[in-house]
Amino acid sequence: MERQIIIMETEKYVQKQLEGEGTGHDWWHIHRVTELTKKIAEKENADYFICLMAALTHDLIDEKVTNKTKRAMNQLMKWFDQMEIPSKEQKRIIEIITTISFKGGNKPTPSTLEAKVVQDADRLDAIGAIGIARCFTYAGSAGNIIHDPEVKPREEITEEDYRKKDGTAIQHFYEKLLKLKDLMNTETGLKIAEERHRFMEIYLDQFYMEWNGEK
Repeated sequence: MERQIIIMETEKYVQKQLEGEGTGHDWWHIHRVTELTKKIAEKENADYFICLMAALTHDLIDEKVTNKTKRAMNQLMKWFDQMEIPSKEQKRIIEIITTISFKGGNKPTPSTLEAKVVQDADRLDAIGAIGIARCFTYAGSAGNIIHDPEVKPREEITEEDYRKKDGTAIQHFYEKLLKLKDLMNTETGLKIAEERHRFMEIYLDQFYMEWNGEK
């Protein structure tokens, strides 16, 4: 099967799988990450097909999206077989999507260029204006409040801590979002991240002034 057809069919498949998803990991998140992946992969000379397939499918097996991750993985593998993707390439894609998640930021740097590209694209969608919107969307879906001055960011968090649906939206800025710029793997990713990071800093300055009634 031609690769462009595989990509197009996978786009339709993923869009259907994520229909109604309300945590900020919906189809439009996937679309944005895929577009960023195209840009970074081209600049960094990474394997375009592997990067795009990983970007398209990276959230289908994520715990934030499904509580049946083994079943989701089996379904994804069946889809890859249906698309006649060679087993060697399937392995490369699966390796990426199972290793790029933040999960408290304690995971090692990805070992392949393609994983670095997709991880950067995914993390870029967690910062800047879009990242702020997604942060509050996820907080709302988890039943968390916007801010509580008494709740302080944790200096270090485990994967278990990260997965707990507690804390506040503003707390999440300090435990994840503001760390992502310095965790970029590629030069291209870092350039994009710098502007988005600065936007979040400006937003937080304004937020605290409004919170305290100064503006």
